[in-house]
Amino acid sequence: MKSHRPSLRSSLFCLFRLSLVPAILFTGCNRSLPERPNILFAIADDWGWPHAGIYGDPVVQTPAFDRVAEEGVLLNHAYVSAPSCTPSRNALLTGQYHWRLGHGANLWSTLDTSTPVFPIMLEDAGYKIGHYRKIWGPGKLDQWDRHPAGKNYDEGGFAAFLDEWTGDRPFCFLLGSSDPHRPYKEGSGVTSGMDPGKIRLFECFPDAPEVRSDVADYYYEVQRFDTLVAEAIRLLELRGELDNTIIVVTGDNGMPFPRCKANNYDAGVRMPMAIRWGKGIRHPGRVLDDFVSFTDLAPTFLELAGVEVPGVVTGKSMTGLLTSRIDGLVERENRSFVLHGKERHVPGQEKHMGGYPVRAIRNHDFLYIRNFEPGRWPSGTPNYLNAAIPYCWLGDCDNGPTKTYMVENQDRDEQHRILYDLAFGKRPAEELYDCRNDPAQLVNLAGDPEYAEVKEKLAAQLMEKLTATNDPRVTGGWEKFDAYPYYGMGPRHPSYRPGEEK
Repeated sequence: MKSHRPSLRSSLFCLFRLSLVPAILFTGCNRSLPERPNILFAIADDWGWPHAGIYGDPVVQTPAFDRVAEEGVLLNHAYVSAPSCTPSRNALLTGQYHWRLGHGANLWSTLDTSTPVFPIMLEDAGYKIGHYRKIWGPGKLDQWDRHPAGKNYDEGGFAAFLDEWTGDRPFCFLLGSSDPHRPYKEGSGVTSGMDPGKIRLFECFPDAPEVRSDVADYYYEVQRFDTLVAEAIRLLELRGELDNTIIVVTGDNGMPFPRCKANNYDAGVRMPMAIRWGKGIRHPGRVLDDFVSFTDLAPTFLELAGVEVPGVVTGKSMTGLLTSRIDGLVERENRSFVLHGKERHVPGQEKHMGGYPVRAIRNHDFLYIRNFEPGRWPSGTPNYLNAAIPYCWLGDCDNGPTKTYMVENQDRDEQHRILYDLAFGKRPAEELYDCRNDPAQLVNLAGDPEYAEVKEKLAAQLMEKLTATNDPRVTGGWEKFDAYPYYGMGPRHPSYRPGEEK
């Protein structure tokens, strides 16, 4: 697939100073841009890069996602703020790195009601908003008088929302799904006709029939999500609103497999993303290599709606990427890297409720990771009898056939042991991966003298950016991340029986 590289950013908008009142009209300086677009944001649960047909995957079929990309733009380097559902979605809604959101940095947490979220800001600016299924969480929203993603349309979905929409104002609808989150129906992928022998396994997985079938089951649910997107597009076409709607399709973190979800390697934080906007994207079919963070979506939607972006937002609007007529990197200096990290996924450690704190910086050549507590278990403790949550077993990795196979076969041979340790073993304080020669990010070069200068430069750049964004892991007060309440559970050991923890 050919990749085009835009040059300098084209002229877009004058600065807006608009109050947040209903029915604000879009009055940007660039009169060639359309008025405020509708927004359809579709997000899968645990769908990671590059599992879509247009990325070259030979097995999974994603015609709706592929269409959005072909008629819009395809992003090669879109990253979540954290590879964990709640903080990833909090960063999306707020436009801020998760480490700035207090308890919102953790899984199964909450979000402070004083934090601006883009759907409510759009509603206050005149948009009709609503959501379907999982957009925020998991966690508790007891203190919110309005759901941060608007009215729930679980009954009737996008069709019911459109039936209520009168067309006199733009809309923002957030289309969520529980796919492809575990559990899966075992064998569903193969039964649907997939050939597991054609699956391109990540190099961090052992090549075993159980693993291939498990990935096929994951693909089956990715395809189910894609049909949800296809139906939403069909509804827009029926109403003549397709080209006036900006459509974003993506996932919230990597696939729920070992060394993927809840890990800061590409398999955990790099997302499929395609964006279509018939009236706004002037050069459809482009493939962008610019780095984009989930925190960039909120300021993009707000800017396109003519709503002033709050000063607390750390993301950068993507409008220039979408509207440029010129090929190449639009913002080489500003989009040449991305930050991401992790706080507590589940309390999977022994004898305390802490998580496995990580921060990372990724550019086109390298991934540098800083593990702040290398003495802790990065994927949760294997010693489930001593776990802070009774019987919580390797809690940062969802239970499933691949996890079970890797644990049961860890001593089968040297290769199985290496892969087990990569997924579940403890890690050093620093990791460095040459993404050009090691795209799977398996060989840690942090201790290699040949890469000492690269490591030092990236470490300094990371600390500078974390300080600038007031990250408690750097500026102080990090202890609160481990102390915030946890409202969920964790993956249990297979021997666990309900009630045994009492």
